[in-house]
Amino acid sequence: MSKDKFTVTAALPYANGPLHLGHVAGVYLPADIFVRFLRMNQHDVAFICGSDEHGAAITLRAKKEGVSPQEIVDKYNAIISKSFRDFNISFDIFHRTSSDIHHKTSQDFFLKLHEKGKFTEETSEQYFDEDFQQFLADRYITGTCPKCHNPNAYGDQCEKCGTDLSPTELINPKSTLSGKTPVLKTTSHWYLPMALHENWLREWIKEGKLDGVQQHDSKMWRNQVIGQCMSWIDGGLHSRAMTRDLDWGVKVPLPNADGKVLYVWLDAPIGYISATKQWALDQGKNWEDYWKGDRKLIHFIGKDNIVFHTVIFPILLKDHGDLILPDNVPAYEFLNLEGDKFSTSRNWAVWLHEYIEAYPEKEDELKYVLTSIAPESKDSEFTWKEYQTRVNSELADILGNFVNRALVLTQKYYEGFVPAKGEMTAEDQRLLEDMREIPERMSKLIYAYKLRDAQAEAMNLARLGNKYLADQEPWKLVKTDPKRVETIMNIALQITANLSIVLQPFLPKTAGKIGGFLNFEAGNWSAAGKDDQLSAGHLINAPEILFQKIEDDLVDFEVNKLKQTNEMETSYEPQKEAIQFDDFTKLDIRLCTILEAEKVEKADKLLKLLVDTGIDKRTIVSGISEHYKPEDIVGKTVQVLLNLEPRKIRGIESQGMILMAEDAGGNLSFMIPEKGFDAGGGVR
Repeated sequence: MSKDKFTVTAALPYANGPLHLGHVAGVYLPADIFVRFLRMNQHDVAFICGSDEHGAAITLRAKKEGVSPQEIVDKYNAIISKSFRDFNISFDIFHRTSSDIHHKTSQDFFLKLHEKGKFTEETSEQYFDEDFQQFLADRYITGTCPKCHNPNAYGDQCEKCGTDLSPTELINPKSTLSGKTPVLKTTSHWYLPMALHENWLREWIKEGKLDGVQQHDSKMWRNQVIGQCMSWIDGGLHSRAMTRDLDWGVKVPLPNADGKVLYVWLDAPIGYISATKQWALDQGKNWEDYWKGDRKLIHFIGKDNIVFHTVIFPILLKDHGDLILPDNVPAYEFLNLEGDKFSTSRNWAVWLHEYIEAYPEKEDELKYVLTSIAPESKDSEFTWKEYQTRVNSELADILGNFVNRALVLTQKYYEGFVPAKGEMTAEDQRLLEDMREIPERMSKLIYAYKLRDAQAEAMNLARLGNKYLADQEPWKLVKTDPKRVETIMNIALQITANLSIVLQPFLPKTAGKIGGFLNFEAGNWSAAGKDDQLSAGHLINAPEILFQKIEDDLVDFEVNKLKQTNEMETSYEPQKEAIQFDDFTKLDIRLCTILEAEKVEKADKLLKLLVDTGIDKRTIVSGISEHYKPEDIVGKTVQVLLNLEPRKIRGIESQGMILMAEDAGGNLSFMIPEKGFDAGGGVR
């Protein structure tokens, strides 16, 4: 491949919690491997990341912990950035979207698009929490997903099925602030009219062309990425608000925008640009060299971020007018853990910073296992038992065994001096040809973002070496044909030197150790595969064991730790705050009979009910249309909270609330008394 220039980004982690292995396997480790390989091939590359410090998730965490959003992002930015340093992820910069340069960059970006007429200003009804007197941004509202019926979907996305949502699509929406059902209230925002971009997006994603000019090789894009993009586009793109009613974030830089900030999926990807600007300032470079002209932009992300990086951000970049679009978006599927999904709320996770603290010398063991099971095309699973098996049977028994055997025998037979290569057999020649081909195959795989297969090829080189020594048995042959053993050991050492090269992108510490044993400084990738890395007479150092075996005790400890944190697993919400008995006695809950029921016009979820309370007849609006048909509930006696403050819902004054039972799947049911109870009876 020609010496293309690359700007490589890794998804900005939310600064509202630490990193777990799912994050690492699906974004940061593959990005790091790719970048290390590019550097070894002398590409001009910038590796950009930073913490995403805006959005509702941050403010929700702050409210939960009773601190300011700034305290939250400071806390978790420190944890995340330290984890990356300790795990040897080689970012050129790990920045922050709360920085001044990011706010200025984002506001300038917004203003340029606004001045070019790329936004529309629209008024719409959005959910509003009356208790907190606040509009509810996407993550401030939860409800049942209309697609998979997950009861804990967010207002922007269902994390269970991956469906992109808007808050008004949720069934039984609830405010995460008050826990109550929000009301709809009018507000104005700036929208991105994405429907105008469908044609060029379709051609750009499916064929790699922009305005008829080839921009990228669409065949290199993963099927699931193209599939998700086309599902969005073929379903019809809708306008999306680029601003939010929040008090935390990048303020909208317009005079009539008090209390409004930029939508996090506008400001977050601009974080790649602002981070590049900061890095360029620090290094005396020009940031525009990394976002304009002849350069490949690569986004490493998880599958839940595909549409933002392949549809929304490219629209924004194109509307801006002079910035490059992504050349590839190698999105990863999800990594599961011990038969279940990673869950922050249930602490069902292996946290990166805790792993590093517990096993500081096992950095490369984790890197190897995560790359071996990387969810490149489908979801995969991490188990501690497989971790043990791969470390023991592959790293220790294959790679470690071969390297140790080659070096120990050299010390034993030649006092550490590399012997000269003599006459070679046909088997020797085939082995060296195989060795030369492995780096070539690895290059093709890495440039195609098939990093798992590329690492397997590197391990195949160790397998070749292991088999070669086992077949040749130099420890036996040394007694009868010492000259032949010199050739065998020279070849074994050349394989070892090549391992120190091809392992660098994947296991940098291990590659460095092997180079140290050999007293050999590995060159660029172009040197890989050569059979003259070490000259005759070169003195090597005494080796050490590369990988210690993983004992059953470690596996048992980690699995038990997970189980202990998850013993109280439940799909239901935790108990609410305790109240006084007097608070309960204020609730006037009575049995009421439904006399009439009809659907509310233009509201799929609402029924208008007329109920007999025993003391009067009143109207109640209830969001149960998806669970009951109007004709099926007339005559039923149900429980109603009577003394709830009346409020208007879709122009109808509702004078009470029907009480419902709800299961873990979000299904609702009336709590109907036994026969013989009439309207007006109390509930206590």
